[in-house]
Amino acid sequence: MDKFTVHTGTTLAIMNDNIDTDQLLPKQFLKRLTKKGYEDALFFEWRYKEDGSNNPDFILNDPERQDASILITGDSFGIGSSREHAVWALRDWGFKAVIAGSFGPILYMNCTKNGVLPIELPKEARETLSKLTPTEQVTIDLPKQEVICGEHSWHFDINSSWKEKFLTGEDDIDQTMRYKDQISAYEVQISPYQ
Repeated sequence: MDKFTVHTGTTLAIMNDNIDTDQLLPKQFLKRLTKKGYEDALFFEWRYKEDGSNNPDFILNDPERQDASILITGDSFGIGSSREHAVWALRDWGFKAVIAGSFGPILYMNCTKNGVLPIELPKEARETLSKLTPTEQVTIDLPKQEVICGEHSWHFDINSSWKEKFLTGEDDIDQTMRYKDQISAYEVQISPYQ
């Protein structure tokens, strides 16, 4: 997982409420055996027409938004089935953070485990952020737990252990491996083959 301390980037807004994981990444893409390469499948059924061509009306196809790294969205983002692939698709697109009113709990946890910072902000803040031009930038300061845009700033909450994972770039396995020596010493103590 990459470290996340302070990130400045542009935004892309899909202000729908109740975007579920099947809309984020349809089921046909769950057959892949890799954790990378899902960027083209993100919002697949919204991004492409039936003939496979780009839907020019969908914001992910807007050439001016191709470098957006912060997704602004509605309430109940990522509800539905527990597909970690949906977060991989967000990450592979280039999103470093998703700012929503609320998250499906499983998607929220999958975000924290895959380096996509989930941030909950009130509707007024998200509406302000959703109106930004393709070149206006937003800064997310994780140590201060603030989202900053021009003269506006909003505080967000995050569990301290998840915050530490983002700040250090360590996932669950990395954190467990901090105790490798203690684990090895314990295993020697309980080994029946001494």
